[in-house]
Amino acid sequence: MVGSRGQGNVWLLLLLAGAFIFAGMALIATARSPRADQWTSFAVWILCALGAASVLRWRLPSHDPLLLALPMFLSGWGLVAIERLAPAFADRQTLWLAISVLAMLGVAVFPQVLRWLRGYRYSLLAAALLLLGATIVLGRNPSGLDFAPRLWLGAGAFYFQPSEIMKVILVAFMASYLAEQNLTRRARNNEPTGLSLRLVGPILLMWLLSMVILVWQRDLGTAMLFFIVFLLLLYLSSGDPRLVLGGALLVLVAGVVAYQLFDVVQLRVDIWLDPWPEADGRAYQIVQSLMAFAAGGIAGTGVGMGSPGYIPVVHSDFVFAAIAEEWGLLGVIAILSSFGVLAWRGLGIALNHQGSAFHKLLAAGLTMTLLVQALMIMAGVLKLLPLTGVTLPFISYGGSSLFACHIMLGLLLRLSAGAR
Repeated sequence: MVGSRGQGNVWLLLLLAGAFIFAGMALIATARSPRADQWTSFAVWILCALGAASVLRWRLPSHDPLLLALPMFLSGWGLVAIERLAPAFADRQTLWLAISVLAMLGVAVFPQVLRWLRGYRYSLLAAALLLLGATIVLGRNPSGLDFAPRLWLGAGAFYFQPSEIMKVILVAFMASYLAEQNLTRRARNNEPTGLSLRLVGPILLMWLLSMVILVWQRDLGTAMLFFIVFLLLLYLSSGDPRLVLGGALLVLVAGVVAYQLFDVVQLRVDIWLDPWPEADGRAYQIVQSLMAFAAGGIAGTGVGMGSPGYIPVVHSDFVFAAIAEEWGLLGVIAILSSFGVLAWRGLGIALNHQGSAFHKLLAAGLTMTLLVQALMIMAGVLKLLPLTGVTLPFISYGGSSLFACHIMLGLLLRLSAGAR
């Protein structure tokens, strides 16, 4: 149980986060002509933060307070960044934040959700695969550009990306199936795990089907994310390090094949290896990202004082580069530390659920999904890895991503209340 001191700390952390976001919004207002509804985002964030903290204190008093404070801080920073980089999208992101927080609370306060994820895993996965497959035929892109990937379903002003919800459902499916096979218990007792094709066949089949659809859509970043989380969960379940080594080899083979088959993969690998000969062409985006990091220095250029707008799609894929330019190394360290603490708390929840293999694997899978996704995009904009096109959790513009991240957060809050 979390005592009154822990609950008091969450109010203090939210107060500090609110002061930080207020300062960011004020700096933006001084750097340009203020919008009439500029402070709407801040007001909605305040309502979401205070409302969520109050509901969780009432309905889930034993939750981990850091699991609320840190994501709210990152989401608020994301609103500041979008208000600075693409103010036309700020209202839409604010609306999605309100919807996402409500969904998070719904998942966190109702214990039946965990039973539904486990009991209806095949139905939920089938529905998610149908939605994912529907994007091949009915997929749209909100930008309306013909060459842009069509990964969204919807009409009018409302669109959502099924692959984001697929992250939650696939992790829950894998955790449920692997827990049912008692692999964790056998690994703990040093018994043979018997990781045969018969044992992992159904989960491997479902995973391969989702991979085929994602590759068909050219959503290769999400496919890679699924693959890494799949391997990590198999390793946690069996304790067999050969899975990690074999998985790394498969990644290399798949990368070579994808490089030969897909122009987008070839482009991303080429500009990763040597972007400078095409700095004003195909590699313009990554070169501008590197220049933004260089311009930021230690303390940054200041909010509204940098030039991150030179980076195409900066409010989505490259928001980390924009923060690095205007907030400097200090901002980068703050984001890295936030995700590091989230990973520490999430994996701690998994370790404290030794009595339930499903809860343990679910907490670990959700935590690793958030962490791996964050590391993939941060390493991509720094040219440490090829670009993957995934979003930075809680910060990047994207309603579907924000919604899925808060659903994962709600599940972790529920699991933290039952951890011992």
